[in-house]
Amino acid sequence: MKPLHRNIASTAMITAVLFPFLVLVLWSFSARWFYPQLWPDQWGLRAWQYIFGVAGSQIISGLVQSILVALATAVVSIGVGVPAGRALGLYNFKGKDLISVMLMLPVIVPPLCVAMGLHLWFIKLGLAETFIGVVLVHLTFCLPYSIFVMWGVFSNYNPDYENQARSLGASSWKIVLRVMLPLTLPGIIVAGLFSFLLSWSQYLSTLIIGGGRITTLPILLFALMGSGDRPVAAAVSIVFVAPAFLALLFSARYLGGKSIAGVR
Repeated sequence: MKPLHRNIASTAMITAVLFPFLVLVLWSFSARWFYPQLWPDQWGLRAWQYIFGVAGSQIISGLVQSILVALATAVVSIGVGVPAGRALGLYNFKGKDLISVMLMLPVIVPPLCVAMGLHLWFIKLGLAETFIGVVLVHLTFCLPYSIFVMWGVFSNYNPDYENQARSLGASSWKIVLRVMLPLTLPGIIVAGLFSFLLSWSQYLSTLIIGGGRITTLPILLFALMGSGDRPVAAAVSIVFVAPAFLALLFSARYLGGKSIAGVR
């Protein structure tokens, strides 16, 4: 009976997750659909022709811009999160608790307050309405998650493997590349995925700092939703969700059954 219960629970969970996407798919292929009809009265490809046609060049541009911003944010977040997480996870020092509280502040404070506060500084520094400025404001939300993930990873990390490699004559770079990175790679992937997905879904901070010049897919999606053109908005929503879904699928497949080998 246990496998049956497990299958029923899995089916119910998958159905609950996929049902909203089924509605989006129906809307994207509809030409005429009014309440209380359960199915569209007319079907059509107008929404998809709009996206992949000349008129949809802005959608493709927004998709590329979103990918570039999210990837840049994830790379920088990992680059800072790994050494910061290592320091917090392996060593005890004065001010460690204060640092953990400061890392939580961007997560606790409403995003509007953070973005508005940084906007004034970014204008003075010439970072407003720039790609770098948008990446930096996304980092204020993504970096704490990356650091906390790597903090947990290095809390269970065994540095004796590095000491053994060092005693055998390995250089510092070889220890990092051949010992530390392979042992912490699953955690690094999780941290990078968190950063990518958080950056990917940012709307308000991108709008405030980007000033309309850095046009990502969430900004275009909100504009389309306000226009009342539901088929096109549904099609853009599917395009918006697809990269995030593929990233989750890839990480789940890669991380399945894997764990950090260098635990204490």
